[in-house]
Amino acid sequence: MSLVWLAHRLAIALVLAWLVATIVFLALHMVPGDPAELLLSTGGISPDPASVAELREKLGLERPILVQYGSFLAGLLRADLGNSLVDDYPVLSEIALRLPRTLELIFAGTLLAIAVGVPAGIYAALHRGGRFDRIASGITALLLAVPVFVVGTLLVLLFAQTLRLMPAGGFVALTENPTLHLKLLTLPAIAIGKGLAAVLFRMTRASMLDALANDYVRTARAKGLGPARVLIVHVLRNALNPVVTVLGLHMGTLLGGTVLVEYVFNWPGLSTPLLRSVEARDYPMVVGIVLTISVLFLLINLIVELIHAALDPRVTAR
Repeated sequence: MSLVWLAHRLAIALVLAWLVATIVFLALHMVPGDPAELLLSTGGISPDPASVAELREKLGLERPILVQYGSFLAGLLRADLGNSLVDDYPVLSEIALRLPRTLELIFAGTLLAIAVGVPAGIYAALHRGGRFDRIASGITALLLAVPVFVVGTLLVLLFAQTLRLMPAGGFVALTENPTLHLKLLTLPAIAIGKGLAAVLFRMTRASMLDALANDYVRTARAKGLGPARVLIVHVLRNALNPVVTVLGLHMGTLLGGTVLVEYVFNWPGLSTPLLRSVEARDYPMVVGIVLTISVLFLLINLIVELIHAALDPRVTAR
């Protein structure tokens, strides 16, 4: 693998992360609403203008936007995302507390999607046109059409309120109660992984069918190689490359889906401070969380490109 290629990819990722942070920072400052006024408002009563001006001065909101942007960039270089305007709590500390919970949810949903989607896609391709292939294709079309918010709500109604097999939502640390933790994780993992499972099924099935139709598969069979060896060595090795790429791209989109899933199941990940800070115009918290999500998205895609390059060395030569 070329170090020049890797350095180029890293440079692109850094530039994209900076662009995302800049766009979010500027967009938030253009949204109507004064954070100082929102913080001081109680019961719908407008605060005293003098108090608002004093708080704006204290929070640094009176400074020109370019000066605020410069302070923001300087903080990024020091790995300092600033403090929340609402409670003066360090943004980085809030992210460090909640990010592992969001990543756990994404990881669980991804594992579930891989465990269901890839084997089902392989089996459907090997039995093309069969009953399983037709039923699974119909189910995946339905899963892709139904929004994650609806799926999460239906899961709560069915498994928590009707069958009473799972808790409706909440969070308990793994170290405190492992069994309850896994129960609380199951339904949100299903909700967030359902779309990815459907995508992996379709991509695996299509890639398998394409690989099975290639000449090298017929040649391998003509040489007397057994079905298992043909499948593992000649079919899966070529069919799974595009599946890995799709997996990485959609893992990044799961970061956006977690906001709704965490809200439905009351899972205390990044969505809680994100939604609260958007409502309160808490610029540092919103930018910090969005930047974190963007960096994770770019990191996941970089890892996928590395895996893709390892499977197909021609990628680095382009």
